[in-house]
Amino acid sequence: MNERIIELTEIDPKDFFGTQNSTVEQLKRYFPKIKIVARGSKLKIYGEPDILDEFEIRFERLVKYFNRYNKLDENSIERILTSTGNEEKNTTAKNTKDVLVHGVNGKLIKAQTENQRKMVSLMQKNDMLFAVGPAGTGKTYTAVALAVKALKDKEVRRIILTRPAVESGENLGFLPGDLKEKLDPYMQPLYDGLRDMIPHEKLESYLEKGIIQIAPLAFMRGRTLDNAFVILDEAQNTTHNQMKMFLTRMGKSAKFIITGDPGQIDLPRKQVSGLKESLLALKSIDGIAHVYLDDKDVVRHRLVKRIIKAYKSIETE
Repeated sequence: MNERIIELTEIDPKDFFGTQNSTVEQLKRYFPKIKIVARGSKLKIYGEPDILDEFEIRFERLVKYFNRYNKLDENSIERILTSTGNEEKNTTAKNTKDVLVHGVNGKLIKAQTENQRKMVSLMQKNDMLFAVGPAGTGKTYTAVALAVKALKDKEVRRIILTRPAVESGENLGFLPGDLKEKLDPYMQPLYDGLRDMIPHEKLESYLEKGIIQIAPLAFMRGRTLDNAFVILDEAQNTTHNQMKMFLTRMGKSAKFIITGDPGQIDLPRKQVSGLKESLLALKSIDGIAHVYLDDKDVVRHRLVKRIIKAYKSIETE
């Protein structure tokens, strides 16, 4: 009797093996001639070589399915274990229409509004996109989803998320902790999107390995960002020099999304926003696209739409 060891990497065994090892029990029913022992992230299998080979093929399909959809249920396990592989591809093609990312716990991440869908289609044709609009329009969330999709599809090797370290009326210097601890709360909107889309264990691994990097804009200076999907969030708070520095970091096979709200500038009064300048300077360059989101794209509480409208009326008076 042969023994083989299969190890799960970047996957939480509890999520994969299920409550009371339900996935393992199902595997045992489909492979009665194999002895299966699950401990931690390792699976030990004992049996004849040809049956073990078949088991490993099916198990790899289960892992691929879990990595794509972030869930495994009894029906999907049965379908994968009994299929030839072609049916699975056809089902995947049908299920993935309009879905950007299969998030945590099976959450389907899609573009919700017309302008969000425009962001998706424009990023397929361009390497740089400016997504401009008020808070709550989903511009940052859609940008993060596009980045995660590109990483999953192996179009890029890493994701870099950055923001200028300008706080809305607060001073980072008075916050406790080292630089990372000071900046982490400020970067929360970016973390929130990632947590919805990537399981905790895999996200921690990506952050540790530098596959996903979250850093203040100042850390981009001097770098060339190759094979990366880069998002500059809150770009309205960049200065002329910061924006120019950031845009010229673009390396080979890179994708850039710049998001911002010109109505939420936290810079000193006399300082011109780098976002406003770049929207004018780069409006006619081939390969750079622009999307303008508005209150019709708000995906937060219904009151947010009314609040944005109310403020717009007093700001234009």
